[in-house]
Amino acid sequence: MSEPLENLLTVPDSVAADDGAIELIRIWWSKDEPVMAVKPAFSDPAQFGELLAIAARHMAHGYAVRHGHDEKAAYNRILQGLSGVIKADNVATVAEPTALKGGNA
Repeated sequence: MSEPLENLLTVPDSVAADDGAIELIRIWWSKDEPVMAVKPAFSDPAQFGELLAIAARHMAHGYAVRHGHDEKAAYNRILQGLSGVIKADNVATVAEPTALKGGNA
C-alpha cells in the first residue's frame, strides 16, 4: 500500500503530545469497499455517534478546501450517504483474522 506523500495522513501534534490519546478507528477503501480496524473505547456508544457526526463536519470542510465543494452541500451529501446505508440496513460485519505481524492497526 503506497500513496503519494501529499495523500498520507499524519498524527496531529496535539495528539502526539497527549499521553491519554486513544486511536479509535482506521478506515481504508480497499477492493471497492471499506475496511476498518475499530476499538470500542467509549463506555457509551452514543459517544461514537457524536464522533461520527463531528467527523462528517470535518470531512465536509475537507471537501470544500480540497475539491472546491460548497461546505454545507458537501455535509448534506455526507448525511445522505449515511442515511442511505442506515435505511438499507444491509451492512454485515466480517472480522478478519488477527494478524500476528504487520497488521496491528
